[in-house]
Amino acid sequence: MSGARVMGIDPGLSETGWAVVESHPDEALLASGVIRTAARTPLPERLRFIHEELSSLLGTHRPASVAVEDMFFAGTAPTIRGTLEARGVILLAASHARCPISEYHPRTVKLALTGSGGAAKLQVRRMVERLLRLEKPPKPNDLSDAIAIALCHLRFSRRKARGQGESPER
Repeated sequence: MSGARVMGIDPGLSETGWAVVESHPDEALLASGVIRTAARTPLPERLRFIHEELSSLLGTHRPASVAVEDMFFAGTAPTIRGTLEARGVILLAASHARCPISEYHPRTVKLALTGSGGAAKLQVRRMVERLLRLEKPPKPNDLSDAIAIALCHLRFSRRKARGQGESPER
C-alpha cells in the first residue's frame, strides 16, 4: 500500500472539508481545505460551486481513491437535505474523475483513529494532529473530519491488502 493517495471528504452544503493524505511508510498530509458556500446563494449555484471546486481539486491532486463520510444526522430537516444534495454532487465529481469511492460511518472513522467509536470531535482532532505530526490542530471540524476520513480509509485499505478482513465501509 506504499504511496497510496486518498482524498477524504466531509460533505456539507455550507462547508465541505477535504484533505489529501498519502501513505509512504508513514501517512502525510499533502493538501487540505474547506469549500465554503454562502447561505444566501441559491441552492443550485451552491451545488454547482461545490462540484466545480471538488472537480478541480480531484484533477490537481489525482487521488487513487476518495473516502466520503457516510450520512449521520443530528440536525434539522433543511440541514439534512442540503448535506444530502452536497454529498450527491461530491459523489458525482469523484465518479467523473474515475476515482473509486468508499464511504465510512462517523463511528467507524472514530474507531479507526482513536479506538473508540464514541470519541469526541476534539479527541479525533488531537489524534489527527498527533498521527500526522502537525504543528497545530486542524480547524474547523470539517477539515479535521476530512483528514480523519482519509486516514481511516488508508488504515482499512492496508488491513484489506494484508488479508485481515474487509473494511466496514458502507
